Amino acid sequence: MAKREILQYPDPRLRTTAQRVEVIDERVRALVDDMFETMYDAPGIGLAATQIDVHERIVVIDISDAGNAPQVLINPEIIERTERCDVAEEGCLSIPGYADDVERPIELRLRAQDLSGEVFEIEADGLLARCIQHEVDHLEGRLFIDYLSDLKRKRLRRRYEKLARQHA
Repeated sequence: MAKREILQYPDPRLRTTAQRVEVIDERVRALVDDMFETMYDAPGIGLAATQIDVHERIVVIDISDAGNAPQVLINPEIIERTERCDVAEEGCLSIPGYADDVERPIELRLRAQDLSGEVFEIEADGLLARCIQHEVDHLEGRLFIDYLSDLKRKRLRRRYEKLARQHA
């Protein structure tokens, strides 16, 4: 296992659409191990492969308080969302130091594959549903800030571009 570098906004690679995983092999399993190590170290509750500059449809999640309930979603596809939504604060490992309220559906049904390639479906609500939607958005090249007003996004972009220049 190895901790990977998490891409930071406004890195354009965060806008890349991830490709479907065709073969789940040792390379993918090692990548998943690296993703968990990176996520737990950050610390976070979810990480998409896109965030570590691997543009494949892989997500790792652990919303447990103890960090002992890891979930792997390969080729995740949200197949149903409820119309009922709620607003809650979200943050992102790729946008450190910033959080804001985002409206999302409160329940969903997801189809994905596990590390053995088996297809499964889950119904999720609450924090798990929010986390799944956030991470699947990453695979589509979307960030949670895309749900904010134009003014907030412009201010945020200027702030993070300035930070990037200072660290360059």
